[in-house]
Amino acid sequence: MGGLFKDILGSSESLFKNESDVPLDFSFVPKPILYREKEQRAIAACIKPMFQDKSGRNIFIYGQPGVGKTAACRHLLREIEDETEEIVPIYINCWKHNTTYKIVLEVCDFMGFKFVQNKKTEELFRWIRQTLNKKAVVFVLDEADKLEDLDFLYMLLEDIARKSIVLITNYRDWINEIEERIKSRLMPEVIEFKPYDHNETKGILKQRMEYAFQPNVWGNDAFELIAKKAFEMQDIRAGLYLMKQAGLIAEDKSSRKIIIEHAQLALEKIKDFSIKSPSELAEDEQLILGLVKNNSGKKIGDLFRLYQQNGGKLVYKSFQRKIDKLQKSKFILVEKTAGGDEGNTTIIKSNAEKKLTEF
Repeated sequence: MGGLFKDILGSSESLFKNESDVPLDFSFVPKPILYREKEQRAIAACIKPMFQDKSGRNIFIYGQPGVGKTAACRHLLREIEDETEEIVPIYINCWKHNTTYKIVLEVCDFMGFKFVQNKKTEELFRWIRQTLNKKAVVFVLDEADKLEDLDFLYMLLEDIARKSIVLITNYRDWINEIEERIKSRLMPEVIEFKPYDHNETKGILKQRMEYAFQPNVWGNDAFELIAKKAFEMQDIRAGLYLMKQAGLIAEDKSSRKIIIEHAQLALEKIKDFSIKSPSELAEDEQLILGLVKNNSGKKIGDLFRLYQQNGGKLVYKSFQRKIDKLQKSKFILVEKTAGGDEGNTTIIKSNAEKKLTEF
């Protein structure tokens, strides 16, 4: 190809190895899971007794979003699946399945039980108990803090004989707030996932780059810029989003290389980055999000009063926690100012002008 065309991508070519660019989805579980060997060994040690026909230990995993909690657990569930048929690995996303009934339906679906219509929760769980008690089971309840009731957790603790229950959340103090009848039975091992450092962030993004992109298409400056931003945000998912956007921008420009200009344009899209879709939010969270959109810039106390006036039932502490979750999921902005006539002030601002892209 002549000099004028050598840097121009042909219409049938792609910078991505896979059209679906699955390795850039955060749900993709690479092998190996980098920089989480210690945490994975700790989780595996709690599950290991089940391979000797004993019950495992329960586990409480916490750490901020985007630090590999889910990926590490899903990797271990796959290993269990490959190793034995005597232990059933079940993963539940409690953001999507946030009540006992929804979880029971999801477990029935996972286990191939289709006759769920017009059956009550107790009937369905009876079938689950009879089936699972023939084997052992590892339950991973991801985003456990989204659960609206903990009846299912209590049922597992009481009625499933050989089990290990893994609870994943962003919040260390969530475990302290659950009711005593559950806490006393759970008695979990506590494992913290700390944020990745700069070199670890680069290593993970480089691994995904090798999975997702054709060889040698990334300019070093472009990659360094995106890795730096992901480290600043302390969220690998943001880095994956930016890598995907930079690749798409380069393709739109028919470039054979992803250069720093493409990375800079991708950074302008970071405002579009959101982990969840608003439609997936719980009812209370949707109410709060709507109030923030219509009252951007208000103090948190004023917003709480509006929330109560609009039928909100949460107490102030729980309301604060919902605000924190919405901020961490990039739905809203929270600004804290110190000093002044009123002391410390928390201002809640809307991201309504920014497109909320599910990722």
